[in-house]
Amino acid sequence: MKRLQASILALAMGALMVTAETYDLVIVGGNPGGIMAAIEAARMGKKSVILERTDHIGGLPANGLGATDIATRGATTGLFSEFTDAILRYYTDVYGADSPQVRDCSGGFHFEPSVAEKIFGDMIAAEGDRIDVRPMRQFNFSTGDIAMSTDGRRVESIRVVNRVTGEDEHYDGAIFIDATYEGDLGAAAGVPFRIGRESAAEFGEPGAGRTYEYWKSTPAEGSTGDADNAIQAYNYRLCLTRDTARMVPFYRPESYDRSEYESLADDVWTGRNTWRHMKTVTPEMMEANRRRLLEGGTGTSIPGDSWGIEKLVTINTEPNGKTDANNQHGAFISTDLPEENWPWPTSSWEWRDRFARRLRDYTLGLFWFAATDSTLPEQFRREISRWGLSAGEYADNGNFPRQVYVREGRRFEGMYFFTSKDALPETEGGRPPVHSTSITASHYALDSHAARKRESGRAHLDGFISYPTAVYTVPYGVIVPREVENLLLPVPVSGSHIGFSTLRMEPCWMAMGQAAGAAAAIAIDKGCSVQTVPVGDLQDRLLKEKATLIYYKDVRPADPDFVEIQRKGLAGELPAWSVRK
Repeated sequence: MKRLQASILALAMGALMVTAETYDLVIVGGNPGGIMAAIEAARMGKKSVILERTDHIGGLPANGLGATDIATRGATTGLFSEFTDAILRYYTDVYGADSPQVRDCSGGFHFEPSVAEKIFGDMIAAEGDRIDVRPMRQFNFSTGDIAMSTDGRRVESIRVVNRVTGEDEHYDGAIFIDATYEGDLGAAAGVPFRIGRESAAEFGEPGAGRTYEYWKSTPAEGSTGDADNAIQAYNYRLCLTRDTARMVPFYRPESYDRSEYESLADDVWTGRNTWRHMKTVTPEMMEANRRRLLEGGTGTSIPGDSWGIEKLVTINTEPNGKTDANNQHGAFISTDLPEENWPWPTSSWEWRDRFARRLRDYTLGLFWFAATDSTLPEQFRREISRWGLSAGEYADNGNFPRQVYVREGRRFEGMYFFTSKDALPETEGGRPPVHSTSITASHYALDSHAARKRESGRAHLDGFISYPTAVYTVPYGVIVPREVENLLLPVPVSGSHIGFSTLRMEPCWMAMGQAAGAAAAIAIDKGCSVQTVPVGDLQDRLLKEKATLIYYKDVRPADPDFVEIQRKGLAGELPAWSVRK
C-alpha cells in the first residue's frame, strides 16, 4: 500500500510539472549528524542541501547540550575531533590559553550553545558552495511528501514546506539522508521501524522492558521486563547561570499548575531521592532531616540527596559562567516529563509544537515553584533564586532553548540491528564484539531516562537505567535500510531501545553522519546502492579523515602506523586494548 501511495504521489508530482532543485545529497535535518554528512560529502566533491525545520542549525549541541556525552575521549574522532578542536581553538583565540574559559571548555568538550552553532557554521562555510543550508523547511512525513520509484526501492523526490513563505518546495537527489531525531524521512520511505521498548526476553538485554532500579543500576521491586510502547522522557537542556549581571530570573509561565510540583516539597524536607543509598535510609533519618531544616539548617543529611539547584538538575560547567543543566537522575521530579511525550515520534509537527510548549511551561513552572513556593524551606528557595536563565543565549526565544531534547524517536530495522550485546564486553576486561564493517568506535553507557511518571512505593521512575559498557565498534549496517537503495539513516539508526540508548549520543551521531556522507559519495561515484557500497572503500576514506574505527588506548590518528593498526584490529589480529606493551 505504501509503495502504491508513493507511486501515485510520484505521478501526481510529475503531472503538476513541479520544478525541483537537484543535489547529490538531500539531507533532512540540520543536527550534527546531518551537518557532518554534508561536510564529508563536500570534501569528496559532492553538493548537498541541508533542510532544517528551525531557523538555527546545530541540533542539541546548539540548544543546551554543551557537556559532551562520551565516556572515553579519543574513542570517537574524525569530524567530531575537528569540532572539539575548533571549540578549544575558539576559546583560546578569544580569551587566551591560560583563561578560565579555556579551562572550562575542557579541551573543547564543553561549550556554550551559541559557540557550538558558530563552529558548525564555520565548518560548513569552509566547504564553500558545496553545502546549501535551508532553514525553516519542514518535511511532513504524515502527508506523504515523498515520491518513490514505482518499485518502492528509491526515493526520487521530496516536498517540504517553506515555513516563512508557506510555499511548497521540491528537492531531487541521488542520495537522501534522514538526519531527523524522529526518523520522519525513513518512515515516509516505508522503512520498517520500532517504537517503544522490547521485552527483556527478546534480546536478553539488561534494563529492557518495564524496569525499576535505584540509581544507579541496583534492582528494585516492580520490574517485569515486559515490552510496551513507552518512549523515554524528553526535556530541555538548559543554559543556567549564577552571574547576576548576565542572568534572567526564573519566571512564572502562562500555564502554571502548582499541583504538578507539590511532591518536590516533601522530597526536599525529607531528603528522599532515588539513589541506592535510600535502601539504608530510615523514616527516622528523614524526620531528623525535616527537623533540622525547620530549625534553620542548610543542606541535607540524607545519603545521595542533593540540595538547592542540584535537587532539580545536574549542573555541568561551561565557559563564561554558564552551565548545561540536565535532568537530575537522582530525583523523582526534575526537568524530564515522562509519558506525555510518547506520541512524539509518529505525530504531526502541529502536535509536536504543542508538546514543546507544554514542556517549556512545565520546566519553567518547576523552577518557579522551587524559587517561590512557601511549602519549601526558605533556605532552599533562596538557593534556587541565586540561579536563572543565561541572558547570553537564545535571545530570540526568551532565553530558552529552541529545541526539545528528543532522546529517542523511531528506530529503524536496517541491515544490522544493534543491541546491548554489541556494546558489552564478551569477557571480563575484554572488548565487545568487533565488527569488521565498523564505521566508528564509540563509548557511552546503556542509558535510558524514565518512561513513566512517579508511582507510589517505587524506588525510582520506570525505565531509568544506566549500565557501563566498553568502547565498541559500530557496523555500517546500522545506518543502512534493507531495501531503499538511496537512503541512509545516520541518526534514527537501527537498534533496540537498549542498544539505541548508547548510540544516541551526539559524538556517535556525528561519526555516523560522517560515514553516511562518505558512503553517499562512494555510491554516487560507483553507481551502486547504499547496500552494496564497498565497506573497505568506505573505511579507507574514513581512516584518511582520521576517524577511529576500533579504539586502542595507546594509538591515536596522528600516529604513523594508525591506519595499519586499525585494519589489523578490525581483522581480529590485535584484540587487546593496547598495541604497544
